[in-house]
Amino acid sequence: MKYYGKKLAFYGIALWAAVTLNFFIPRLLPGNPVDIMLAKLAQKGPVSPSARASLELLLGTDADVPVWEAYLGYLRNVLSFDFGPSITYYPTPVVDVISQALPWTIVLVGVSTVLSFVFGITLGTIAGWRRGGWLDNLIPVTTMLQAVPYFWMAIILVYLLAVIVPIFPAFGGYDIYRTVPGWSPDFIGSAVFYACLPALTIVISSFGGWMLGMRNMMVATLSEDYITTAEAKGLSPVRVRQRYAARNAILPSVAGFALSLGFVVSGSLVTEQVFSYPGIGYALLQSVNNNDYALMQGLFLVITLAVLAANLIVDLFYGVIDPRTRIRR
Repeated sequence: MKYYGKKLAFYGIALWAAVTLNFFIPRLLPGNPVDIMLAKLAQKGPVSPSARASLELLLGTDADVPVWEAYLGYLRNVLSFDFGPSITYYPTPVVDVISQALPWTIVLVGVSTVLSFVFGITLGTIAGWRRGGWLDNLIPVTTMLQAVPYFWMAIILVYLLAVIVPIFPAFGGYDIYRTVPGWSPDFIGSAVFYACLPALTIVISSFGGWMLGMRNMMVATLSEDYITTAEAKGLSPVRVRQRYAARNAILPSVAGFALSLGFVVSGSLVTEQVFSYPGIGYALLQSVNNNDYALMQGLFLVITLAVLAANLIVDLFYGVIDPRTRIRR
């Protein structure tokens, strides 16, 4: 229990530090972010006098309010998920923008990340078990695919599978002419079909790293004495591979997978931009282009929470699959 208590305390402090840093970042920006936001809001419609006070409280830039009082007000806004209106999507509140973009990114990048991890780990296990085979010789090719930038891979796949051979749509999240957003089978089918090409881009660009890492760990694990002992006991090759070799070889990859899951929320920014996919990465890029500090602040906070939550879950899970991490020296 002491192990889990320490982990919870550590991530609680990390969360407080991230939220505090998110409060001070707008204060360090050049110029007055409130004036910039009000100027942009005025271009899209009348702005109420209370808008300045709300933005100053949100961004902590009101010189008449002590820093500690502004900080407490900011914490109250964070706890109530009140980040004010978004400039980019004015007058839509930031919370609504995030709640609309978040499911798209979680489904697309989340499923793609899990698929690339499972695909890479499975192939890496086989390649390490059968060193020198055709699959082992294929690893340099998969590593080369990982070295290709996401946007290059996305452009190549769009050219091949949307222009030359028009199998998939080139951009968008669903068919806006034939379907209406909702839980209808037509909309879900359209969303899945439009997500195939972006997902294929992410899987092709990322599974090679998982495969190479797992293959190398399998080779190192197979030289351990307990593997020789298991084989000497007459255990079946499948059991030696899965229960003794792969179970220990996968541990470093699990830690890396935790970081990947955490960054799922931030989305694959470039991929979403190439495909005009309505996810978190696309919203983040739009907020940067429009100096939308409120939306940036809300997105950074959501991304931070996702990274910390993913690492906490895997840390707790790591203590279960590897009891050595719970032992205090």
